[in-house]
Amino acid sequence: MTKRRTVTFLTLLIIILGISACGSRTEDPDGGTGDGADIQAAQMEQAAQMEQAAQMGQIGQAEQAAQAQQADTTSSDPAPAAESEAAGKALIVYFSWSGNTENVAAEIRTRTGADIFEIVPREAYTEDYDTLLNIAQEEQKNGIRPAISEKVEDMDSYDLIYVGFPNWWADMPMILYSFFDEYDLSGKTIAPFCTSGGSVLSDTVRTIETLEPDAVVLEGLHIGSSEADDPESAVAEWLSNLGTAE
Repeated sequence: MTKRRTVTFLTLLIIILGISACGSRTEDPDGGTGDGADIQAAQMEQAAQMEQAAQMGQIGQAEQAAQAQQADTTSSDPAPAAESEAAGKALIVYFSWSGNTENVAAEIRTRTGADIFEIVPREAYTEDYDTLLNIAQEEQKNGIRPAISEKVEDMDSYDLIYVGFPNWWADMPMILYSFFDEYDLSGKTIAPFCTSGGSVLSDTVRTIETLEPDAVVLEGLHIGSSEADDPESAVAEWLSNLGTAE
C-alpha cells in the first residue's frame, strides 16, 4: 500500500470514529445526558457485570478444582478398617465328664479363637458310670445345684457364649443350672452344644431360653459319642450355619 493510500485510509477511519462518538452522546434541553450516554453507560455496566461474572466463574472453577483435588486425595487414602461385627469377645463354657464335650469345645475354640472356661464341680463326680447316672438322677429329682470351683473373669466383656454339656437323663447336668443361676446373660447370644450316647438336645435349648429370657439362644449342636472323637466336620458346618467361624 502506497503512502498516499495509507494517509487516506487513516483519515477515513478517524472520520468514522468521530461520527460514532458524536452519535453516541447528545445533550437534552436540561443539559443532561441523552439516550446515547445512557446506552454507553449501560454498555459499560454490562461489560463490568460480564467481567465480574467471568471473575466469579474463574473463582468457582478454582473452588471446584480444589474440591476435586481434595476428593482425589481423600479417595486415594486407605479406608479405615471396618469394625468387627462382634463388638465383644466370644467365650466357650463347657462341662465334660467323659471328655467328649471337651473335644467338641476344643474344636470350637480352634475354629473361632474364642476364650474357654471349663465348669469344674467343687466336689468331683465319681468316675464310675453307673454310679454317676444315679447321682445325676438324684440331683435332677431334688433340684440340687452343685457348686462350681471357679468363676468366669469379666463375663460382661463377652457377647457370644458357647455353652456345652453332656445330655444326662434328657436334660443338662444340674451343674449347668448352677452356671445359669450365677451369671446373668441378658443381652448376650448363647450357642448351646451337647454330646450324648443316644439322645439329642432334648428340651435343653428351650430350658436355656427359660433360664436366660433376655438372651438370644441360637440353634444348638448335638454330637453323638461316636462322632465326639472327630467332631471337625460337624462343628465346621454348625459354625458356618451360625456365621461365627473365623
